[in-house]
Amino acid sequence: MRFANPHPGDPRHGIGPRSADGCSSARDGANRLNLLLSYAGWDDNPWVDRLPRLLDPMGVRSHRAADAGEASRVIDRNTIHIAVVDLALPMDSEDATLEAGPRLLELLGRLASPPPTLVIKRGRTAREDHREMAAALRAGAFAVLDRPKQHRDVETLLELLRRILSRYYADRWPDPPPIEPRT
Repeated sequence: MRFANPHPGDPRHGIGPRSADGCSSARDGANRLNLLLSYAGWDDNPWVDRLPRLLDPMGVRSHRAADAGEASRVIDRNTIHIAVVDLALPMDSEDATLEAGPRLLELLGRLASPPPTLVIKRGRTAREDHREMAAALRAGAFAVLDRPKQHRDVETLLELLRRILSRYYADRWPDPPPIEPRT
């Protein structure tokens, strides 16, 4: 599962996938929930640094990806139970103008067991925001939210993660296979 590089002559650079606890990228143990956090680097005090510290004591292993290549490697090496997709995620760390967030959504949707996904909007005009939100929901996103910038925004993100656990995993870590969402 790799993203197609729109510039095949350009080498992809970047660091490998990171997990919040510094563990290797091997398939994870049975009792950890794997959370993919893609983040395009648009904030000096990013939520993506705070969230793993809050979730790790609860059994959540956060795998951060700063570009599409990292996200693809994380997905290849780990069973992802929940994904947070930043639509502004760059294709690679060298060229931030090529955004790969929508492609990451497509990749996650093609997995044998697609994880519930929270989508972070790019923060553009109201018309573009509406289009992005509609496209993300059509692609199967659980929720679409604005870029988390303040403390209350991180609380909203945590509440959405709690709702995903309740709806898709019956308030249990995904040791057993996920159940069908309640309607």
